[in-house]
Amino acid sequence: MTGQYEDPDPLTTLQEEVGQLRRAMASHAIIDQAIGVVITVGSLHPEHGWVVLRHISQHTNIKLREVAHWLVQWPATGRLPERIREALPTAVDHARRATPADQDGHVGQDGHAGQDSRTG
Repeated sequence: MTGQYEDPDPLTTLQEEVGQLRRAMASHAIIDQAIGVVITVGSLHPEHGWVVLRHISQHTNIKLREVAHWLVQWPATGRLPERIREALPTAVDHARRATPADQDGHVGQDGHAGQDSRTG
C-alpha cells in the first residue's frame, strides 16, 4: 500500500538520520565536557555534575546543551552569560545536597532537562 507518508527517497531519509545521530553525538560530548567543568569548578563528585547542568537549565529556561556549550567555552574565554553565572553557585549547592534519586534526570527531545533521553 502506498500512502502519503511514504518517503520517495530512502537515501535522503538515511542522510537525515545520520545527520541527527551526528548532532546527538556532538551534544553528548559537549554535555560530558561541561560536566567536567562544573565538577572541577565546584569541587563536586562526578555524579553531581549532571545535577548542576540540569538545575541551571531548569532555573534559567536555557536549553541544557546551550548551558553546556557556554560552560565548556568559559575557561578559555572567561565569558559566561549572566543568567548562567548567577545560577551556577545555587546549582552547585543544590547538587551537594542532591540525593541519588535527584541525579537520574536526562535531557528531553526539546533540549531541556527532564526525564527523557540525553539526545536533546
